Amino acid sequence: MRPHPVPSPADGESDLFRNRLDSLIDMRHEFVRLSGLIDWKRFDEAFGELYAEKGRPGLPTRLMVGLHLIKHARGLSDEQVCAQWLENAYFQYFSGETYFQTALPLDRTSMSVWRGRIGPEKLEALIAETLAAARRAGAVEPSQMRRVTIDTTAQTKAVAHPTDSHLLLRAIEWLNRTAKKQGVAVRQSYLRGQTRPARGRTADARRSAQAGRALGEEVAQLDRPADARHRAQDRG
Repeated sequence: MRPHPVPSPADGESDLFRNRLDSLIDMRHEFVRLSGLIDWKRFDEAFGELYAEKGRPGLPTRLMVGLHLIKHARGLSDEQVCAQWLENAYFQYFSGETYFQTALPLDRTSMSVWRGRIGPEKLEALIAETLAAARRAGAVEPSQMRRVTIDTTAQTKAVAHPTDSHLLLRAIEWLNRTAKKQGVAVRQSYLRGQTRPARGRTADARRSAQAGRALGEEVAQLDRPADARHRAQDRG
């Protein structure tokens, strides 16, 4: 079910036994200023259609969006951002709280459940709104967003280590295919003995010597098809 609107006390209205957060924190803080730049109603409109009409009301959209923005801004995990939310008045103000909360209003697993409900396409609304907030603050000009340069050096690449047994097996297979294509006869392909060990060989502490000997054998076997090809080329 759609989240119920969070009641917002009127300006100046206070609780007899509690102080409002805006009377406790520095209103010049970065999270306070950012909360005033973000159009929070945009997320209610974007995510509202994903909730059922009946059932238990969902968690406030501003709370969930605020937690995810804080998480990525500070590089925290779900558990870390929930733990710090309880201790940080600025985090609570940013996510829509009026008074300081001493109990977490959600379970830590609710963040992953919420991401699964929203989906990756809808989550792009968070990025779009942060960029819009940056334009409203004058931190970035529209002309600067016409072209985006992405540095992928930090992304994981599927590059095998030069001493990896799988890579050596692929090299032996490639040399055998090349020899067959060039009409070079090799006395032994060395493929039958390599397929099985390459699947499960591990170089742990107890078998490091065995793994080293096996790796040395693979390197030696890799040279033999190449030597046969060079000899054939010399005879030709």
